[in-house]
Amino acid sequence: MIRDILNLQLELREARHPYVLATVVEILGSSSAKPAAKALIDLSGKIVAGWVGGGCAQAIVSRTALECLDTGEPCVIEIDLNDEVFGAGMPCGGSMRVYVEPVLPKPLLWLMGHGRIVESLCEFAHRVGFEAVVNDPQATEDRFPTAFRVISDDSRYQQLRPQTGDFVVIATHHKGDYESLTRALQSEAPYIALVSSRKRAKLVLERLRQEGFPETSLARVRAPAGLDLGARLPEEIALSIVSEMVLVRRRGNGEPLSRISPATD
Repeated sequence: MIRDILNLQLELREARHPYVLATVVEILGSSSAKPAAKALIDLSGKIVAGWVGGGCAQAIVSRTALECLDTGEPCVIEIDLNDEVFGAGMPCGGSMRVYVEPVLPKPLLWLMGHGRIVESLCEFAHRVGFEAVVNDPQATEDRFPTAFRVISDDSRYQQLRPQTGDFVVIATHHKGDYESLTRALQSEAPYIALVSSRKRAKLVLERLRQEGFPETSLARVRAPAGLDLGARLPEEIALSIVSEMVLVRRRGNGEPLSRISPATD
């Protein structure tokens, strides 16, 4: 059973599918499940492998799994097996504690382009928990050792297929700005950024506007990309962009911490 769960975990990780791992950490009294029993739960709340008990235990664990997938945070739940409100059948006469842990794939960052800014972006993004796919005809694996994948045979950027939750940064030195943005805007990516001057960004957005993209769609493009750090060096520009990505991912406000009042209990 454990081997089946481990194999399925590896498959889900390879496919970048989120899931929840539930583990029984304590049993008091009578219970059909034993300590260390595990179950794998998918996005619908269905147990796809393993077992942590039937009846009320399964129902509560599945419901909690969906909540954990939404928040991204693990939790420990206590289940009273005498409580038949959620149950289905005879009570077991005990209680159990279950550790419910969401396992979420790292956010995927599509980096369109090459050069020192993109190289620094790939390195910084890797350090803060992103997996980067670099897509550019001149990109080589030796220049992007931390990349999840390097695509160099896609001159028209047809392999750019961001999914919901993916991040996109376009730094193609004007050669693929329009093509990349066209594909990115057809996705539900929460972050789409264009590394360019304001003048160039205005021209690209105007072309997209003439092609029929609505203003609400064009407003999603962050151009120029990044936060105002006064950046000049390529590494500084990359840092400003990664900082903006973290802000979007963690839903920050960008205010200096020194100006924010500490939370009170």
